Amino acid sequence: MTTRVCTILIGVLLAACQSQVPPTAFVREVAGTPIAALPISSQIDRVAQPTPTDLPERIINAADAEYLVLSNIYARVSPSVVNIDAVGDMDQGQQGTSSGSGFVLDGDGHILTNAHLVQGADTISVTFHDGFVANAVLVGSDVFSDLAVLRVLSPDSRLMPVVFGSSDALHVGERAIAIGNPFGLSSSMTVGIISGLGRQLPSAELMGDTASDFRNPAIIQFDAAINPGSSGGPLLNSHGEVIGVTTAITTDSGTFQGVGFAVPVRTVQRVIPALIMGGRVDYAWLGVSSAVTNDGFGVSALADPLNLPVRSGVLVAGVAGGSPAELAGLRGGTREVIVRGRRVCAGGDIIVAINDTFVTSMDDLLYYLMLNTNANDEIILSVVRGDVAIDVPVLLQPRPQEVAVIPACGNAS
Repeated sequence: MTTRVCTILIGVLLAACQSQVPPTAFVREVAGTPIAALPISSQIDRVAQPTPTDLPERIINAADAEYLVLSNIYARVSPSVVNIDAVGDMDQGQQGTSSGSGFVLDGDGHILTNAHLVQGADTISVTFHDGFVANAVLVGSDVFSDLAVLRVLSPDSRLMPVVFGSSDALHVGERAIAIGNPFGLSSSMTVGIISGLGRQLPSAELMGDTASDFRNPAIIQFDAAINPGSSGGPLLNSHGEVIGVTTAITTDSGTFQGVGFAVPVRTVQRVIPALIMGGRVDYAWLGVSSAVTNDGFGVSALADPLNLPVRSGVLVAGVAGGSPAELAGLRGGTREVIVRGRRVCAGGDIIVAINDTFVTSMDDLLYYLMLNTNANDEIILSVVRGDVAIDVPVLLQPRPQEVAVIPACGNAS
């Protein structure tokens, strides 16, 4: 009897409380109450939160060390980088403007840039990092390496030459730093890594599927972002030294998609003196073509499908008529076969060495010719013909100014 009465009384009291104090009323009351006036239990979460403090200076300095290096490189090198505007018959006889980048070579006012930026230009202007604009004259241009030298008359205080490094011992994964003027945004720096070495690029006057004497060898591939306007700027290492000249991108949209290319500084150092002294570069010419190694159709990849006697070298596909290669008796391919869905010219000579220097690809052969030979030099090619190894003396000729037609397979004559 007593238990039941108590239960009924408690139920009545609860019902009365619920009917007199709606839950929302309590929420409104709490919302308008100062934090200090709330019950202790309502303040627990706020009191328990730690107060953030600054990290120790040594941790911040360690994290910022890389960026301090980059900032220092930018401060030292960006005054050497210039913007270039060229006006003239830039595209199929149409008047237009081409803009890009360049950098100071010396205190005599020489500026290095890409040849494709200034081809056909009537007037060229150079804008320095401080906004000073100077007219420039074209000293010399080389479409094969895509390099050109300009000269400006400017106060010595603005002529801050770059420092050249070495491109001979580069490794994939090393830092690559580009400074240029993408989209006209002057002195912009981007950072990435070297993502490939030994690439080939066609000159401004050659497009096609085979590698020939007219391809620019030993090209550096990198992933630091470059865009229209960056061409001609320096590619730098972690010491702020120039290791290449940015020249092209691979793109479907006209903007950067992760792959950029630079002419190595070794080529630059071969070309600059000739351009300054004579306005042009005379290269030695061999006159052979070969499948592009980068596409997976070099000798090492074709050794098994074609039953080749060696696993490295340059498989000669075609020989140009009247070329040093033809005059020396080099033989191009004799038949076309299908390898992995692609036509490959088989049966030609395999060049394995030049002047006792072994070559594993067309890039090696072209690079040796570019850096170590001149027109009218005699070279000795070590060649595998069938199952026989022979030495073939070749008298090199000056590279013709117009692109020679090299057959895709066989000899031209």
